[in-house]
Amino acid sequence: MSPDLIALDATYSLGRNLSGVGVYSREIMFGLARAHPDASFLYCYRPHRLLRSFRDSIPPNATRRLLRGAPRAPVFHALNQRVDWPRVERPRTGRVVTTFHDLFVMTGEYSSPEFRTRFTAQARAAAERSDRIIAVSRFTAEQIQSLLKVDRSRIHVIPHGVRVPQLSGTPRDNVVLFVGAIQKRKNIARVVKAFERLPDPWRLVLAGSSEGYGAAEELRAVAESPRREAIEVLGYVSAAELEALYRRASIFAFPSLDEGFGMPVLEAMAHQVPVITSTMSALPEVAGNAALLVDPSDTEALSEALVRLASDEALRQDLIRRGTERARAFTWEAAVEKTWAVYNEG
Repeated sequence: MSPDLIALDATYSLGRNLSGVGVYSREIMFGLARAHPDASFLYCYRPHRLLRSFRDSIPPNATRRLLRGAPRAPVFHALNQRVDWPRVERPRTGRVVTTFHDLFVMTGEYSSPEFRTRFTAQARAAAERSDRIIAVSRFTAEQIQSLLKVDRSRIHVIPHGVRVPQLSGTPRDNVVLFVGAIQKRKNIARVVKAFERLPDPWRLVLAGSSEGYGAAEELRAVAESPRREAIEVLGYVSAAELEALYRRASIFAFPSLDEGFGMPVLEAMAHQVPVITSTMSALPEVAGNAALLVDPSDTEALSEALVRLASDEALRQDLIRRGTERARAFTWEAAVEKTWAVYNEG
């Protein structure tokens, strides 16, 4: 029997600069409300976000709540691997479902020691307090199983989706695009070094916040590059600006060192941009056979892939075709229905 009331942690769905978690939260929250109009939903916000939430329109079958302690609902879905109350409070809440997006903080030098300690404790608590866990990739599911000692039977893999836009035949520029926060994990310094092999008029555009862990070191590679004048560091860009960048780019470079999923890869494919990405973490799983995969620690291999793609129009067109097909296989509607099925498990 389907639950008639679902509580969700809506905290991360707000703000002008939505991360991948924010996009996921909104797609699941609003998608569930559309797909199941006879059910009721509690959008629960932590105290620092509740007032801001009133700027946001919500569906008619949803209401706002303050998230403080366990909500009274048959199902609570923690959309970002955080469950703050112990099991002793569980009589107030039925099943607890938690989505895990990544565990890179536990496995690499991609954050401060203090943040790693706090993150690890939070992840372990969420895993222990959850009846069901949603992992956004098989890679992340395997990490949950090994690092958090969760039995595989409790884990469901439900990939993210992507919106495929209607595109006109607008000419592309000689632009290599990267989208994501500038931080050590994203491998920006190697992207810059590899790009230096491309001749004029090729340009490199970096779109994303410059405040990530290790950003200063990554940006030093930009400042010291002999191609500095051909590199644009845009910082945060709006959704409209990002859309324009995807429509302008001819190559998408995303050789990240660690991703729990890698949503920008699908976004680029959906916008008909040929992709170069990493052989590591969840990225091969997301890209399938629709991208050039390179060892992200090998600057020369990344450089060769950029030069090859920039000079081979037939290869670009083949990857565009494959990428478009790949993107269409990942829909938010499918993610919503698979999530609903998890709620209905006994």
